[in-house]
Formats: sequence, structure tokens, C-alpha cells
Amino acid sequence: GSNSVLVSPKQRGNPLLKSISNVPWEFDDSVVPDYVMGRTTCALFLSLRYHNLKPDYINERLKQLGKMYDLRVLLVQVDMKEPYNPLKHLTRVCLLADLTLMLAWSPEEAGRIIETYKIFEHKPPDLIMERQESDPHVKLVNALTCIRSVNKTDATTLLSTFSSLGKIINASQDSLGLCPGLGPQKASRLYKTLHLPFLKEGKVVKRKVGIAKFLKD
Repeated sequence: GSNSVLVSPKQRGNPLLKSISNVPWEFDDSVVPDYVMGRTTCALFLSLRYHNLKPDYINERLKQLGKMYDLRVLLVQVDMKEPYNPLKHLTRVCLLADLTLMLAWSPEEAGRIIETYKIFEHKPPDLIMERQESDPHVKLVNALTCIRSVNKTDATTLLSTFSSLGKIINASQDSLGLCPGLGPQKASRLYKTLHLPFLKEGKVVKRKVGIAKFLKD
């Protein structure tokens, strides 16, 4: 397999390319998606602003992609003030077309996501989770999984979507519910847990303290 991320010439001029610095990348005319990060892994890139202007674009691209690749990422750059409706729509598109939705809030973050998939190309996904427990990311994942019904996958998705525990805590219940795999019930439970007053049942206090401890470390 190629050591480089293969990039469709359609992506020429995308600022995210400037942020891919830890792995090599090259343009390749034969690439059907936008990015190929491994033999079985690819990504389509979509900016919400562009999607708003040309809502059919993503459907055309998915037709071309067909059933190619096992892990198919829809990398969405959130560049709108009110992203929730288009994200709801794209979450549905991803479920139907068997895509993994990844959100980036800047071109730098989008580049890092592409890079990370390439770096972990030959490793099972759970290996990303098994890095040293001292890794602050892993600590946060563990903190979030203290909350009933939030599993490691949810926690990782939340962190990659919101980028920090602070942002998760400040997120509205609706935006938590838009996280792939989370859904309204989990979101409501997570939201309630993060926003409950300290004095309710002892369990909650412990959970809150657990999360506070992780934040302090």
C-alpha cells in the first residue's frame, strides 16, 4: 500500500492540505473519493457552507463512490453559525450510505483527522483507545464513561466532535444528540448528568467529582 495519503485533484486548494504534516500526501487522478487514507479507508470532504449552496453535491459524490472502501468517512467542516439542521440531515445520509461522520471546526482540525486515519491505518481502532492511561485524551474518555450509558465509542465521538470536555459541558442537549451514535436518549441522560445540581443523590455527586478530578489533573 502507499505510504502517502492519496488526494483527488478536486481537492487542490483546500486549506486542510496545509495541515497534513505528519504523513506524506500526493495528488492521484485515479482517486474516486477525496482522500484515500489506506487500502480500505477513504474520506469525502464537505464544507457545510458549500452543502448549503449545493445540497445535491454529496448525493452525486456518493453515487460515484458506490460500495468502494470499508471505512468511509464523511469529513464535514462546520463553517456556519447554525449547523444543526444540515448536520441532522447529513447524519441521516451517513446512516443510509454507511459513512462515519467526523466533524472539524477548522481546516487544521480537518487535516489532523485525515492524518490520524492514515497513522492508524494498520492498527485496530481500539488501539487508539489503549494508548497510555496517562494520555489526557484517554483520561477524558474514562471520565465520560463514568456516566451511565456512555461507552468508550460515544466518549471518543463526543471528544472528536466537541474537542474538549468544556465544550461538551457547554453544549446544548440537541447538539449532543447530533453526535453519531448518541441519539436523543443518551444525549438527554448525558446532559442531565452534566448539569445536575451537586446535592441530588450521592451517586451523582461522586460522578461529578470524578469528572472534576479528571479536569483538574
